Amino acid sequence: MQVKLAKVAGVTSRNVTHRSGCPVNISLEVFGDRWSLLIVRDLMVRGFTTFQDFVESGEGIATNILADRLKSLRRCGIVSGERDEKDGRRVIYRLTEKGIDLAPVMLELLIWGAQHENTGAPRAVIAELARNRRAVLEETRRRWKEHDPTPLLPWLGGPKRQRSAGSR
Repeated sequence: MQVKLAKVAGVTSRNVTHRSGCPVNISLEVFGDRWSLLIVRDLMVRGFTTFQDFVESGEGIATNILADRLKSLRRCGIVSGERDEKDGRRVIYRLTEKGIDLAPVMLELLIWGAQHENTGAPRAVIAELARNRRAVLEETRRRWKEHDPTPLLPWLGGPKRQRSAGSR
């Protein structure tokens, strides 16, 4: 059964058809694939802003998949893209307000994954994030508002351009 979204206060419809009206289903249709979530993560906590940052992230995303996911995230209003003032060929990506509103979800996924699976995440850092959820989310939003690209979780690694510039 196809469901057309109704207009709800504070929600924009965009006349998108979804498989069901279930909010979990709709959320997964919008950003639920692996690559989209990793792009959101990298924008949110690693300070990535360019196509090349994502290519060099170490995740192994193919450039055609990356281009498709960025286009989809832009179309859904989760990510915006503007031409770089210094290099008009380059697009600078950024989370929109709708995108930064995913911060609590991303934080919980990070904590859950590190608590229940064998990951490379430092246990002490995860424990600190779990204890200080509110402060982490406030800092994430502050950095977003101030356009601060400093990686929130440095152990994940920031853009190679920052790492190479900082190591000179």
